[in-house]
Amino acid sequence: MKSDFLLAITQLAAEKNLPKDVVLGAVEAALVSAYKKDNFTSNQSIAVKINSGTGKVEVWAEKKVVEKVTNADLEITLKEAKKLKSDIKLDEMLMVESTPENAGRIAAQTAKQVILQRLHEAEHSAIFEEYADKEGEVVSGVVQRFEAGQAFIELGRTEAVLPPNEQVRSERYRVGQHLKVVLLRVDRTSKGPKVIVSRSHPELLRRLFELEVPEVYNGTVEIKSIAREAGFRSKIAVAAKQEGIDPVGCCVGLRGIRIQNIVSELNGEKIDVVMWSADSATFIANALSPAHIVGVQLNKDEQVATVTVPDKQLSLAIGKEGQNARLAAKLTGWRIDIKSASTAELEKPKEPELVGAEGLKDKDILESMDKDTGELPKELLEGIEPGIIEEPEKEEEKR
Repeated sequence: MKSDFLLAITQLAAEKNLPKDVVLGAVEAALVSAYKKDNFTSNQSIAVKINSGTGKVEVWAEKKVVEKVTNADLEITLKEAKKLKSDIKLDEMLMVESTPENAGRIAAQTAKQVILQRLHEAEHSAIFEEYADKEGEVVSGVVQRFEAGQAFIELGRTEAVLPPNEQVRSERYRVGQHLKVVLLRVDRTSKGPKVIVSRSHPELLRRLFELEVPEVYNGTVEIKSIAREAGFRSKIAVAAKQEGIDPVGCCVGLRGIRIQNIVSELNGEKIDVVMWSADSATFIANALSPAHIVGVQLNKDEQVATVTVPDKQLSLAIGKEGQNARLAAKLTGWRIDIKSASTAELEKPKEPELVGAEGLKDKDILESMDKDTGELPKELLEGIEPGIIEEPEKEEEKR
C-alpha cells in the first residue's frame, strides 16, 4: 500500500499538471537541502532517494575510507566499507546510507519552502517547453483582463500577452471574448515564462488557411507570399504542387465557404487570393487584381515594374489610399509604378518615320541622293516601284 507521503506527491503532480518524476526530483532536492542543514555538514555530499513504489526516503552520505575513524559523519573504516563494496580501497569515497530518524522542525520548514520553489521552477520550465514548441502556431484563448493597453489572454496553463503593437486597430476586445491568436515567442523571465501572441501578424493568416484548407495543410497547395494590412485587406499568393489543381479555387472553397470562415475570424478583413507565377510580369499583373492589366514593363536593375491599366481602372488598380498597389508591391517584392493607358501613350517616345516610297515627295528623294554617284540609299529603295523621278523645273527654265 502506498504511503501518505507518496499519495501526496501523486496528488501534487496531478494538480500542477507535472510528471510524477519531476515532482519526486523536486522533493528529493528539497530534502537534500533540509537534511544537510540539520544533520550533515554544509560541505558534505549527500543524496536523497525516494522509492517510487513505497515512498520510503533514503539519505546517502559520502564518506572517506580510512583505517581509523576520527569523524563518523565524514569517515568510515575499511572493514565496514568492504561490507558495502568488496573492492573498496583506503582513501576512496563511498556513498553510505545515513538516513536520520527525523529532519527536525527547521529542516522540515526548509524542505517545504524549497519544495514549493522547485515546483514553481519545474512548472515554469514545463510551460516554457510546451509553448516554445508551439511558436508560429494558432492557439485559442479567452480575454481575461487589460493592463496599460495590453490584453491578457488565458490559454489554459498560462496567460499570454497581446501587446498594443500586435493588436488590430479596427478590433475592440472585451473580457470573456474567445480569440484565435498566433504564438510569436516565449520569453524567460524571473516571474516565469512570458508568452507573446499576435492578431496582426501575417503568420496568423497563413495558419488560418492551414486550418481551413486541407490542400494547404497537406502541402498540395503552397502559400508563396503574404501581404497584410491587418483589419483592412490582405493579399495571399498561392501555387499548386500538383497538376490539375486550382490553388485559388481550393483556398476560396465551394461558394466561398472556406475563405468566408477566415474572413469571419478576422472580423471582415478583405482577402485577395491570387495565383503565383515564376514569371514576374505575370505575378505582378495577378497581384494587382481585381484590376485588369494592359501591360507590364520590368526594370530588373532597379527592381521597378511599370504597369499600364485602362483609364477607367486606374483608381481600382491603385486602390483606396494606394492600398491595392501597396499590398501588391509587398506581395511581389517589386516597386510598382501604375499608369493609365492614355498617359502611357503620351509618354511613349515617337518612333522615327520609316523611309519608303509611300507619300515621299520628289524633293525629299533628290535630297537623299548621293551627290557623287546619284544613287539612293538602300532603305529608301525598298518598296519604291520602278519609274522615273523627274527633277523639279528650275525657275530659269520656267521663264
